[in-house]
Amino acid sequence: MIAKINGTLERKVPGEVIINVGGVGYQVFIPLSVFYRLPEVGGAVNLYIHTHLREDALQLFGFLEHEEKQVFLSLNSVTGIGPKLAINILSGIPAEELARALKEGDQPRLVSIPGVGKKLAERMIVELRDKFLTMPAEEMGRSDGSQPMRDAISALVNLGYRQGDAEKSVREITRNGEKTLAEVLKEALRRLSQ
Repeated sequence: MIAKINGTLERKVPGEVIINVGGVGYQVFIPLSVFYRLPEVGGAVNLYIHTHLREDALQLFGFLEHEEKQVFLSLNSVTGIGPKLAINILSGIPAEELARALKEGDQPRLVSIPGVGKKLAERMIVELRDKFLTMPAEEMGRSDGSQPMRDAISALVNLGYRQGDAEKSVREITRNGEKTLAEVLKEALRRLSQ
């Protein structure tokens, strides 16, 4: 199984690239979010790879960050979502925003992604919500910032608030600079209790 490719970017078009590794060109399917962050043709590129084997094809799917690959694999585990649709979903929404929408059960946001209808959005929420609630933040394509932010979110969840509500509140409070854990908790509790 191919897990990572390091080589020269030989060709890039939205949705796929060809990477030259020692004279062999590998076709790799990528989401648009990866396409826009790639170097120019001729530049060095390193991609995390998911190897998908079907009866009639061997396909490679590439990501710049390991966390993006993890979100892709989670999507791919949903009934009715294959690797091509998972790539299309990640082309329509950043991994961080997708994780947030799944955790918060935001069906309208999911339905706004090309290729995702109401039933598929419901299935994604049912099958992935718990997984994303327990998945470490770094595996969702983002970091929740400083340790006080993570501690504040953890404390609010332990007090019975929803993870998504706690994260949103803490992000809003800390948007304009670092605050102490006590300051964040005090303000978050005030906001969440309204």
